[in-house]
Amino acid sequence: MLEQTSVVGIAAVGATLIIVAGGIDLSVGSTIALGTVVGALCLRGGAPPWAAALGAIATGLAVGAVIGGVVVGRWARIAAPALGAAIGVWTAAHASVGVALGAGVASTLVLLVVGERLAPRIAISPFITTLGLWGALRGLAKGLGDNQPVYPSSTGWLGELMRPSENGLGAVVAPGVWILAGVALVVALVMRSTRFGRNVFAIGSNEETARLCGVRVERTKFALYVVAVGCAGLAAVLQLAYLSMGDPTTAEGYELKVIAACVIGGASLAGGQGSVVGTLIGALIMTVVDNGCTTLGLDNGVQEIATGAIIVAAVALDRWRARSQS
Repeated sequence: MLEQTSVVGIAAVGATLIIVAGGIDLSVGSTIALGTVVGALCLRGGAPPWAAALGAIATGLAVGAVIGGVVVGRWARIAAPALGAAIGVWTAAHASVGVALGAGVASTLVLLVVGERLAPRIAISPFITTLGLWGALRGLAKGLGDNQPVYPSSTGWLGELMRPSENGLGAVVAPGVWILAGVALVVALVMRSTRFGRNVFAIGSNEETARLCGVRVERTKFALYVVAVGCAGLAAVLQLAYLSMGDPTTAEGYELKVIAACVIGGASLAGGQGSVVGTLIGALIMTVVDNGCTTLGLDNGVQEIATGAIIVAAVALDRWRARSQS
């Protein structure tokens, strides 16, 4: 059961940062699906397992950068790397790899400097941004996979991440569970013991007050989306290890499971409140609910109804608790 919790748990730990800051991410499942496809394509192309894992994680980081850039209105941070990469690829077709790399990096830096000064800052809400990416990323995953699963010849040691080993710590629980524990510990320490973590809570409590107190709101938001969605990229590595393939249709509905895990654990959708420990408990509860429905032979639709009901009940309880304290 702990192995089943790992994927949702890691994604939910990252989402805790977003929800505490008063944001939302509705593209978690699509990011995980895209990450599995990218990782599987790397493996099928002959890349070693560590490179495939980095590819999946980099996918999450890139998606987080896109979301963060749109949310804070820094469009140049999205357009410049994309155009720089395009220039680098075009140059590679006519020159050496070194020249192409230099052209790509140089053009990215120039476009970034010019764009930061000239591009209009139009911020879009996290709900709209991630809702749009929910469909766009899923479509991109299907396009890369040619509308079918991507089967690598071998996943190497990645396939061992979601299975207990014969000795060592992996004999107790699968390595993926230890990865979840490590990520949770790091994020918990960051949230409670660093200036960045305190800034996240301050932004979620009152963004304007945080700005007046000297918090660099836009920079903090951008960074937290990169880190949080990067966790979804890491979750994609575990999903790839579990499935042994890249599936563009996997992780459908994970958005609700991740949000449910956070709110069950005490995170407020209004922002300013939440904890990693609570999120882990929420993720475990969601796994118990799913396993219970499966054991009872209930249809998948019943699981979805239960997930939705849990979210509504948890949010209602949070509102009631906030009203009683005021």
